Amino acid sequence: MTSVAPLKTSAMIASFADPGQKTAPTPFGHALVKAAQADDRIVGLTADLGKYTDMHIFAREFPDRFFQMGMAEQLLFGAAAGMAETGLVPFASTYSVFAARRAYDFICLDIAEPNLNVNVVGGLPGLTTGYGPSHQATEDVAIFRGMPNLTIVDPCDSVDIEQAVPQLAEHPGPTYLRLLRGNVPTVLDEYDYTFELGKAKVLRGGNDVVLISSGLMTMRALQAAEKLSAHNVDVAVVHTPTIKPFDAETVLAQVDTDRLVVTLENHTVVGGLFETVASAAVRRGLAKQITPIGLPDEFLAAGALPTLHERYGLSTPRIVATVLDRL
Repeated sequence: MTSVAPLKTSAMIASFADPGQKTAPTPFGHALVKAAQADDRIVGLTADLGKYTDMHIFAREFPDRFFQMGMAEQLLFGAAAGMAETGLVPFASTYSVFAARRAYDFICLDIAEPNLNVNVVGGLPGLTTGYGPSHQATEDVAIFRGMPNLTIVDPCDSVDIEQAVPQLAEHPGPTYLRLLRGNVPTVLDEYDYTFELGKAKVLRGGNDVVLISSGLMTMRALQAAEKLSAHNVDVAVVHTPTIKPFDAETVLAQVDTDRLVVTLENHTVVGGLFETVASAAVRRGLAKQITPIGLPDEFLAAGALPTLHERYGLSTPRIVATVLDRL
């Protein structure tokens, strides 16, 4: 029997930051602590994943305002709903797959229907783990987009996360944050950028191609734009950190030109950013072809994260190749 060397765990959960890239440690945890120092209504909860959703930073600073619910996601969100009913502002963290698949009904009926200020924090969104379909939340946005009242945020980097947390706390209704954790790249500080809930931002202009992106794919879009300049291709990048409600005005102003339009998302091409942009364009009456870059409509393989990003088209070289092929 031929032996196969096991994949190293570090490669399967490796940061998507490039070697030598500027990063910030646990930006969500530190941002939540800062927000809680200014607002004593904020509480933190997790379902046995404090360390792996950076909630342990909050727990260490505010042990009396932290609640460990154990491996019981439905209980986690039911308890968060009850806390919100009393006037508290809960941030409840688990992995995205467990929130979207295991606890959907509780989030829908306990939190979204009464429009409570509960902030669902989902770790390992999309293809940010090599652990396979049990942990890869490739369809979480598609699942949650149909839920009334729920705001969905897909941050790019530490800047997005740090600025989003206090705005989510102040937002009166429920929110879902696709969490990037650990050592998170810092990218948007170089683009005169400020996160505004519900708003898309044009990070750079370009005459040939428009890349409309969310989440970590905005980082890749910016990298691809730089690489494409060597091919004399001028690329604009539009970052859409809020998927719902969608900033159609900003995005469609960029779509309605003669440039190639490409969407990039760390999510299946079913029900995510691509379909959000395309449906908005159709409703506006724009006859425009939009090329999606995203994960395929299938259960993905387990393995080393950089290998998987290359295999499924999320790596910078694959993005560059796709754009050049479409031009």
